[in-house]
Amino acid sequence: MMNDTHSQLRQLSTQDFASFGLGDVAYVRPVELEGTAAFAIHAADGTPLSVVTDRELAFAAIVQNDMEPVSVH
Repeated sequence: MMNDTHSQLRQLSTQDFASFGLGDVAYVRPVELEGTAAFAIHAADGTPLSVVTDRELAFAAIVQNDMEPVSVH
């Protein structure tokens, strides 16, 4: 079973591999917006989704949209 999984993963294209987690994971990173600290929310592939002023709000928005939040430093 483990060898089957390994074989299948090795056959994935770069595009397939990059799309893993796309609809399941979003990441939060601190940014500065007009001189004010803020938090950017991005999809797993780096697509910007939103910017909010509070880190907890960013995480709550991600969870509310049925995704797993991940922090980026």
